[in-house]
Amino acid sequence: MSPPEPPRHDEAYWRNRFILINLAGIGGTAVALLGLFVWYSDFLVPGGSMAIGLPLALGGVVASFVLPKYLARRWRSPPGQ
Repeated sequence: MSPPEPPRHDEAYWRNRFILINLAGIGGTAVALLGLFVWYSDFLVPGGSMAIGLPLALGGVVASFVLPKYLARRWRSPPGQ
């Protein structure tokens, strides 16, 4: 018996993955900016809230760098290389 063929995907499949990788980076940046907004503005608390804004901003920065690399590594073809 021959080994099974790898699944073939059309162009839309790869385009959607490319879009998701980019949206992960953009989303992380948006969360980081939201964290800075909460930290330095009177949006939630007069004078800003470092306790909420700082973790939110740091989480967004980490997500904007880590998520796209994670998704690209996970979806690399062939898997495991």
